[in-house]
Amino acid sequence: MKIAGFQKTSFVDFPKMVSCVVFTPGCNMRCSYCHNKHILSGNIPKVDQFTVLDYLKKRVGVIGGVVVSGGEPTLQSGLENFVTVVKNMGYKIKLDTNGTNPNVLKSLCEKGLVDYVAMDLKAPFEKYSEICCAEINTDKIRESIEYLQKSGISHEFRTTFCPELTKEDVVLISENMAKNSEFYLQQYRQVDGGNEPHSREYVEQTAELVRQNGGKCTVRGL
Repeated sequence: MKIAGFQKTSFVDFPKMVSCVVFTPGCNMRCSYCHNKHILSGNIPKVDQFTVLDYLKKRVGVIGGVVVSGGEPTLQSGLENFVTVVKNMGYKIKLDTNGTNPNVLKSLCEKGLVDYVAMDLKAPFEKYSEICCAEINTDKIRESIEYLQKSGISHEFRTTFCPELTKEDVVLISENMAKNSEFYLQQYRQVDGGNEPHSREYVEQTAELVRQNGGKCTVRGL
């Protein structure tokens, strides 16, 4: 599997677990607020997979989990082989995904290769392509959402509250996409040339509105 970056220790990426994070290159979205744009191109230096695996062998019993993030990991043809090797070492696996490849997601989960999934919900369905700056088949997004909600796999949905999204957009996401699931509203971090983030007050008001509508909502990043 191609690896574009490797964070040896993280206390925040895997719920209740010390982990390391593997970043894969390439993505089928071009979100304006992405902070990993430097790994979206295929023309970047790669981290040797066997160096990563060797490190993981030495950290068994010290680190509990491995997060596979990106980019979009499900685009990687070697993903299943990589997580199989890591899983066989005794690690828990968390997959970060945008949900555009439900068949890959299902296959990994049904083979017992993934313990936790964090899926990004970029926008209400009708605004997906606008926010992602790419043509997105939202039927695939729906399929991934519905699968996770019925799968029994531990998961969360999360939305980055970029300036192009409104309070009403977030409520729609919660009601129509993340209903009855753990939902995290992440504060947008401004990138070069990007718009100002929503105020703390606006973000907190939005989260409370989601709760008032019967949804679950936890704010991150304020």
